[in-house]
Amino acid sequence: MSDLTEILKTNETIDEQMLIKYLEGKLSDLERFEVEKQIIDSAFVSDAVDGLKQFSQPNQLNRLKTQLNKQLKKEINKKSKRKKIRKLQDQPWLVVAIFSILFLCIMGFLLIHFYLK
Repeated sequence: MSDLTEILKTNETIDEQMLIKYLEGKLSDLERFEVEKQIIDSAFVSDAVDGLKQFSQPNQLNRLKTQLNKQLKKEINKKSKRKKIRKLQDQPWLVVAIFSILFLCIMGFLLIHFYLK
């Protein structure tokens, strides 16, 4: 599952359309057996079926899925923007710290050098 923006991707072998067909009773016996086997094996698939049972129309599911995907992409973009801003803000302190340490080292060297002469 490399694309984290897809909410209802559950497994390689079962998808949301198959779950919807399962709930509508439109699957063959073999397909229904496979879905039920995955429901038993996976708590995530079981929760997905329970959640899908709450929708009376497939349109509601598609609208909600689209809305959730948009919100997820928006949050991901917002967090990446924050990281970029934070990186830019951290840079000046690093430069100031390096110059301060360098200045102290040079001053220490000069003091020791002139003190010994």
